[in-house]
Amino acid sequence: MGGEEGLPDARPRHRVWVDAFEIGVTPVTTAEYAVFLDATGHAPPPFWDDPLFHDPAQPVVGASWFDAVAYCDWLIRATGISFRLPTEAEWERAARGGLEDQPYPWGDQDPNRLLRVILGTERLPADRPTRVKEFLPNPFGLHDLSGLVHEWCYDWYDEEYYRVSPERNPTGPARGERRVSRGGAWRHQNPWSRVAHRSSLPPHHHYSDYSFRVARAAP
Repeated sequence: MGGEEGLPDARPRHRVWVDAFEIGVTPVTTAEYAVFLDATGHAPPPFWDDPLFHDPAQPVVGASWFDAVAYCDWLIRATGISFRLPTEAEWERAARGGLEDQPYPWGDQDPNRLLRVILGTERLPADRPTRVKEFLPNPFGLHDLSGLVHEWCYDWYDEEYYRVSPERNPTGPARGERRVSRGGAWRHQNPWSRVAHRSSLPPHHHYSDYSFRVARAAP
């Protein structure tokens, strides 16, 4: 977990054990989030009625960390399954896809070159996220872990946490002011974040490049 390249908060590179878990193949989509809104009457996020962000196959954007937790709580009530946000360590484990020492979820290939080869385009749209599953999956079959949206994780953020985190099942510091997010996002000039890159935001904020995916302990 982590890496010696990039920003200091991703250091030191260290080995972590996480118990078996399952995680969504993609971020939660607008269509999936609409079911939650209809069932609960929960307030829609900003940008909900913006046509740039309302394709059913796009990731839902604008959900705060609290909104993401409310979605997981609704899933628990609806299914009886203990869905939750992934921890930061789980997210990185999933994003790496079993590949050690590779910068991106799909390996070390340059993402901009892959765009030209796979999608026949020089760059992704600059005013909206694409639909999910438009780019390469990683070896675990998971999509959109870099280049689409930032994804909320369970943990509080601390830039020094890797220096004191436990080896088994780290869940972040006990308190903080910002929650961890992971994954590159469409609004950046270069949307492609390396797997080890960390980001964060206060949990009540709503941004058009923030989304989430759900996880659960393996049954």
